[in-house]
Amino acid sequence: MGIRPGQFGIDSVILGIGTDLVDIRRIERTIARHGDRFLDRIFTLTERELAERRIDRAATYAKRFAAKEACAKALGTGFRDGIFFRDLGVINLPSGRPTLQLAGAALCRLQAIVPTGFDPHIDLAITDEYPMAQAFVVISAVQWRNG
Repeated sequence: MGIRPGQFGIDSVILGIGTDLVDIRRIERTIARHGDRFLDRIFTLTERELAERRIDRAATYAKRFAAKEACAKALGTGFRDGIFFRDLGVINLPSGRPTLQLAGAALCRLQAIVPTGFDPHIDLAITDEYPMAQAFVVISAVQWRNG
């Protein structure tokens, strides 16, 4: 039978979709060459703390790099108009599910594309299979209805 629009008291619309594929070895080489200068420019403190606790930190960084690229594509801007890598931070919800937390110009862009009366929602899927890491982002606008 399927789910009907609004069946559960919500209506939503997809605003943007983005995907990215990153070679983990490229991230490894960049970290080896540029170290903290690269890491500080691209990743939030939360992302760095998580990656540094992981055995395969390069894969962790690569997945988050791909997530940032995918989100910039889903926003429809890429990395221009004042949007920087650190404006897009991968966080984990209490359930462990990853999502993105936006700041600065990225947050402004998100707010600009969400219709009045809707709330933004970002779905993120990240995975890796050495030597590749992949991310997929869907940005939706959700309208919750009472009743």
